[in-house]
Amino acid sequence: MPRPKRCRRICGYPSYWSFAPEDVKNSEVIAFKLDEYETVRLIDYEKMTQEECASAMGVSRATITSIYEKARYKLADAIVNGKRIRITGGSYCIDYIPASAEISEKGENIMRIAVTYEKEMVGQHFGKTEEFKIYDVENGEIKSSRVIDTNGNGHGALAGFLRAAEVETLICGGIGAGARNALKEVGIKLLPGVTGNADEMVKNYLSGNLEYNPDIECHHHDHDHGEGHSCHH
Repeated sequence: MPRPKRCRRICGYPSYWSFAPEDVKNSEVIAFKLDEYETVRLIDYEKMTQEECASAMGVSRATITSIYEKARYKLADAIVNGKRIRITGGSYCIDYIPASAEISEKGENIMRIAVTYEKEMVGQHFGKTEEFKIYDVENGEIKSSRVIDTNGNGHGALAGFLRAAEVETLICGGIGAGARNALKEVGIKLLPGVTGNADEMVKNYLSGNLEYNPDIECHHHDHDHGEGHSCHH
């Protein structure tokens, strides 16, 4: 039985998630993993040695050498053969998001759905959510699900986490304009204004019966979940 991959530590998400040649349409896509991106960033951009990179990412020098060689080949392949690069997935954890938030790579033919999660229900405050429940769906059926801890790091970090986790659709309750924009920028379909049991809402979505409100807004001021908070149309 193969040993599980050790979590590779990265300091943050990239500002840009995909790159494509200007004069080629519908080109092949190369999946560039987050740990590969971080290795190239540290060694080629930050000018670290491989030993320094290994220390920063919390893995061995041999692991970094392997990741770096794969990453450099993918970059060369994209440049020489006019392929697209899409940064996504990988075995990693973020410095400001706990390692328990690490999830497995999405397999082929899998649709990945996330739900803001609070005590088995759809969480109502996206920017303050401390847990997501992630569902992997194949042929309209839920194949697996997992609750992950995000530590409530704000909409920018949460949107980046969902994008890196290859989430395609988010079901949630209240959500503000900033979070909407962050999710739109990373290409995640948003279904807000949902209340009820998280598992049941995902089943409703898969059957085409999910009730949601695309116009709902959520404003957070100086207090959490209490005075100064309102969710409305």
